[in-house]
Amino acid sequence: MFKSVFSKYVSAFMTIIILSFAIVVVITVSVVGRFSAENKKTVMNNCAEASRAYISSMLHSSGCEDLETLKALEGEKLSETLDWISLSTNDMTVVLLDGQGRMLLRAGSEDTVLLGEREAPPELLEDLRSEGKYARAGDNSGMFEEVRMLQAIALENSDGEYVGAVVVCSDSVMIKELVGVIIRMIMTSILWVLLAALIAVYFISERVIAPLHEISSAAKRFASGKFDVRVPVRGNDEVSELAATFNNMAESLDNYDNMRNSFMSNVSHDLRSPMTSISGFIDGILDGVIPPEQHTYYLQIVSSEIKRLSRLVNTLLDLSRIQAGDRKFTPVSFDICEMARQILISFEQKINAKSLDVEFDCPDERINVLADLDAIYQVFYNVCDNAVKFAEDGKKFRISVRRAKGRKVHVSIYNEGQGIAPADINYVFERFYKSDKSRGLNKNGTGLGLFISKTIIESHNEQIWVESEYGKNCCFTFSLESE
Repeated sequence: MFKSVFSKYVSAFMTIIILSFAIVVVITVSVVGRFSAENKKTVMNNCAEASRAYISSMLHSSGCEDLETLKALEGEKLSETLDWISLSTNDMTVVLLDGQGRMLLRAGSEDTVLLGEREAPPELLEDLRSEGKYARAGDNSGMFEEVRMLQAIALENSDGEYVGAVVVCSDSVMIKELVGVIIRMIMTSILWVLLAALIAVYFISERVIAPLHEISSAAKRFASGKFDVRVPVRGNDEVSELAATFNNMAESLDNYDNMRNSFMSNVSHDLRSPMTSISGFIDGILDGVIPPEQHTYYLQIVSSEIKRLSRLVNTLLDLSRIQAGDRKFTPVSFDICEMARQILISFEQKINAKSLDVEFDCPDERINVLADLDAIYQVFYNVCDNAVKFAEDGKKFRISVRRAKGRKVHVSIYNEGQGIAPADINYVFERFYKSDKSRGLNKNGTGLGLFISKTIIESHNEQIWVESEYGKNCCFTFSLESE
């Protein structure tokens, strides 16, 4: 089932936010609840201690031996003082118990509902007599209608005898209300954050999705054979980088398509022209149009055209073998300097015909390299053939073989002439590419020589590159591994 990027973003963001806030709620409620309960216990304990201290002082000063007598003598004053002590919180109640656990007096909050004149439960009295204290959270102790937090401290007379206790209770519901308020605040915050996140996700996803839609649309147009479409590049992030990469791919496909069409046109021309010449000359000989004394001359032309066709067919077959991976390269050790000399000698006739100023730059008498001899000879010959072909008459032509860093040997072929235009320099090693669109200089080429050369060099894990100053010179260089 199709699920959009926007819905995925929204689902992920909402899930993360809700889980994060749920964790925050649990931690906050736990911390606040624990802190409130501890704080409430501290306040109640302080109230109980203050009440105990006051009642004990009254017992000693009045000379009373029990709380009933004290209540009869100082009941009003006792009640007012306990009311004042319990003012620390508005939900606190102070209850005075006699020695048998009967309730003698209450002070503080009127919200606390007693169950009547009942005695305190035995466990409370037992703890008071044995330990002097009693504390419970969430307990009515048989004394109150509602659950209360409870703390009690034993009272003693001047002889150290147990005469009763001060019981302080507080409403535990207050803590629950505080936790409820916190939860409501956090839930409100969640709603606002979710709304803000939804808006942010919408704009962020739109920023990502819009270029993807454009790229998808362009890709569909590519599928229909339209390679001229481009997508706009906005910003400087991963999406814009993807758009720029897509445009580069589109441009490469467009150039490849143009080069393929140009190649087909060139190959058709290169096949048709010699075949037309061959057919015309042979028909002329057979029909007697060409006199016998000129047969040799025209048969030489026919032979030249057949060789031209043979070179073209061999080049196409070589390309097919390379693309199919059938051509294997066997590294052997050979002298690259000697190969350079042999190739230079093989171009002697063409060099003399253009009166080129030849330089041979090889400081070492012998430099052995490890590579496929025939393949490197093909590369060397192809590059030199182009250099001689496009060199201007009387200008410089140079072959250089030098050692480089890291057991590398650099072979450079330099010529002075028109050079390569900046717009063409990135495509000279592409298959089918010919910078001489008019075929004025290169009538016999197919645009495959440099592509095959690059493929051979890269198969040796080496590099080939070109440097050119348009209108002045050009230099091709490839690297080899020295032995």
